[in-house]
Amino acid sequence: MTLRTLPSIAFASSIVAEAAGPAQSVAPLQLQWGPHLAALAGIVALAVLGGVLALRNRLEEANSLAKTGDDGASTDEFLTDRERVRQLITENGGRMKQSEIVNAVDWSKAKVSRLLADLEEDGQVTKLRLGRENLVCLSGHEPTASKSPERPQNE
Repeated sequence: MTLRTLPSIAFASSIVAEAAGPAQSVAPLQLQWGPHLAALAGIVALAVLGGVLALRNRLEEANSLAKTGDDGASTDEFLTDRERVRQLITENGGRMKQSEIVNAVDWSKAKVSRLLADLEEDGQVTKLRLGRENLVCLSGHEPTASKSPERPQNE
């Protein structure tokens, strides 16, 4: 703006003020921020709400990881198949039918049979034939009737 336009703006505003009358005052030029301000407030509110929800989810995830680490409930995910079968048999008193193992782990009969054969070969379990089923026992948990009478009991 130049100096010549400033007096004309001042003169025009004084003319408008005189035309309005002495009791009414003329408000300066105002921008209409209503819809824009509401949209901006909505965006800020959504950003804050999203941040709060993300923070809550992270805290819940951290708490759930801490809880499962303390009681050992999630350690099943990190066990090998052989360790899982041994743990299952241990939890059932050291003896378990092979069909019950199959039902407990939801694996095929062939996979369980192979795992038990490997464990038996390593001397970790003993499989005893009971009619049409196998009784799987951890070492040291075999029934006394299944032991050979030639071998002394304290071996």
